[in-house]
Amino acid sequence: MNVTLGFHKMEQIEIHDEEWERDWKNIVDIFETIDHLESLFKNLEVSYLREIQQKVLLLNLEKYAWSLQNYIIEKYSRV
Repeated sequence: MNVTLGFHKMEQIEIHDEEWERDWKNIVDIFETIDHLESLFKNLEVSYLREIQQKVLLLNLEKYAWSLQNYIIEKYSRV
């Protein structure tokens, strides 16, 4: 029975690792998307007000992405 519990525990760790990897990849993809969006914005000729709005948008997206990253770290630190 002890071997069965050990196998079950290893299986849970593997599932946990796969979930962590998938979630972390999504976070990395989000940050890369924000970087890409920023480079697209740089190619636009817009008014100063629009530039400021773009910067605020990017800052808010980064803030949200950092929040998600912290959530993911906390989520997998508890297990």
